[in-house]
Amino acid sequence: MKFNFRLKKRQQITEKSKCQEQWYKDARNMTVKKLPKFIKHLTNDYEHDYGTICHAVTAAAIGAAWAVDASPQGGITGFQAGAIMWEFMKQWNHVEFPAKLLRYENALYPQYEHIFTSMSPATWEWLQKEARKRIDDRENACAEVKSHWQSIANGIIPFGLKIDEEV
Repeated sequence: MKFNFRLKKRQQITEKSKCQEQWYKDARNMTVKKLPKFIKHLTNDYEHDYGTICHAVTAAAIGAAWAVDASPQGGITGFQAGAIMWEFMKQWNHVEFPAKLLRYENALYPQYEHIFTSMSPATWEWLQKEARKRIDDRENACAEVKSHWQSIANGIIPFGLKIDEEV
């Protein structure tokens, strides 16, 4: 990863420039040593607009998380990553608890039936497409999950959900 600090003028960008795609790739390989240069690159080399500054902040935060995880004390588990996300939501977004993040992707798994009551037609359409894709892409899924995916792909709404425009 090379950063250009010699720019006399900041590069004007928009989200259509897609610079953020590289920032997110770079963030995944961040170390404590590389992090300050990465953040300077994000803040000094670009003239941000309303959207790109959001991507720059996100990439910096993700880079910091990966850098700490790559440190000798790192090795974050999936459970810990979830705890970190909620702490970030609390500290950055001022989300007070109780709170709930609903991942409609989890409707693809029978064990999450208790979470769902309704979804929008657009989400239902996405869920069906995702089920079809997973049937083809994930041969090692257990039989119960594959059967659930096939049912969704066949248009059977799971868990007695309501498809509702108001969701």
